Amino acid sequence: MKTIATIFAVAATAMTATASFAQDLVVGVSWSNFQEERWKTDEAAIKAALDAAGAKYISADAQSSSSKQLSDVESLIASGANALIILAQDAAAVGPAVDAASDEGIPVIAYDRLIEDARSFYLTFDNVEVGRMQARAVLAAQPKGNYVMIKGSPTDPNADFLRGGQQEVLQAAVDAGDITIVAEAYTDGWLPANAQRNMEQILTAQDNKVDAVVASNDGTAGGVVAALTAQGMQGIPVSGQDGDHAALNRVATGTQTVSVWKDARELGKAAGEIAVALAGGAMMDAVDGAQKWTSPAGTEMNAKFLAPVPVTQDNLNVVIDAGWIEKDALCAGATVAACN
Repeated sequence: MKTIATIFAVAATAMTATASFAQDLVVGVSWSNFQEERWKTDEAAIKAALDAAGAKYISADAQSSSSKQLSDVESLIASGANALIILAQDAAAVGPAVDAASDEGIPVIAYDRLIEDARSFYLTFDNVEVGRMQARAVLAAQPKGNYVMIKGSPTDPNADFLRGGQQEVLQAAVDAGDITIVAEAYTDGWLPANAQRNMEQILTAQDNKVDAVVASNDGTAGGVVAALTAQGMQGIPVSGQDGDHAALNRVATGTQTVSVWKDARELGKAAGEIAVALAGGAMMDAVDGAQKWTSPAGTEMNAKFLAPVPVTQDNLNVVIDAGWIEKDALCAGATVAACN
């Protein structure tokens, strides 16, 4: 029979080994374009989760280049990454990166954007529901008229997930003849400047006869609002997502109707924790909250979906109370109730 002292010694050795293993872990993150405000929040949360586990963080910024992302992933692997978190610039082009990781036995987390590969763990928010939330808010604010759909990047599957959710909500109004979708456009790279240019061209083509815009994220919404403002049309309903501080201020001041808030702190924390677990040998289907999910192309994957929250002028306190944004930043120039 083992003595208590022996049991304690074995336990202490196991704990030391576990801590030592975690300290030896390296998690590599490949960002598609780190210039967007959103990703800095994600990064801080990922780092905090890795710090808590004693793991090391390394990263690379693809700067909106799918070819650079492939070389970035190779560099992260060469630098000793035991797990990879990849925010794909181009879902169709990132496959060789997953191949390279798989060849080395390195687990991959498809972070917030689908990578169509069963070898990756898909971690995101429910993007179809985000699209529904965007459309519901705009439709409630403008139940009739001419609609424009400003979509995300054509290389990001999320763009079509969002668009599908939006259409689910709008279809009945389209069928009834209450609204007409007069134009829609993808936004290369999700870049606000591209969204602004698309919106300017649409306004010209439609002789400014536009009553609402369903924009797929806060960056594209910013470009849309800039184009509308130039024509004196600011204030017509515009959607977004991500809870960018500038967008939340636009919601407070009335130039954006909704920003569907996806708490990037929770997503980043989950990514860091999952990366450590997978690097430690955990199976993907054993991840807390994991579910089997089948992609539109029929690929069965392990996935985890977090819940989004639509933020309008009616519930701005949600982001203040959560410490997501300071009240002064949210309320600059605003007179809504939450800012009084």
